[in-house]
Amino acid sequence: MNLPEMPLLSMLRERMTWLHQRQDVLSQNVANADTPGYVARDLKPQDFTSLLKGEARHGGALLSTNPRHISMKPGSSLRFEDMAAGGVPNPNGNAVSLEQEMIKVSETQAQFQAAANLYAKAMTLMKTAIGRV
Repeated sequence: MNLPEMPLLSMLRERMTWLHQRQDVLSQNVANADTPGYVARDLKPQDFTSLLKGEARHGGALLSTNPRHISMKPGSSLRFEDMAAGGVPNPNGNAVSLEQEMIKVSETQAQFQAAANLYAKAMTLMKTAIGRV
């Protein structure tokens, strides 16, 4: 079995890729905070339900085997606010709020670090299980 292709590890790797791309978009927002007419952008959130369904097709389905397990409700995914619609534009037409963008950058960085730590721990556990530590 190829360790990096395991469902848990592939989901973590996909999450880290999404967070990396989001960090790029947020850094562009910060860099263009003084650009006239610039509208802040963000990535659509990952849909956890579709991620699980995709893993189910690859044989890595998560099953609810106990009535106390958390059930997933489709359509409950988070949505990011459009800064142009919710924010007050500056006199030059720019709708970037540096404070909000820096909060998003900080949250994204923390989420990436958590995913990277989980990936590293999972790899360590797999190596321990096969006796390669």
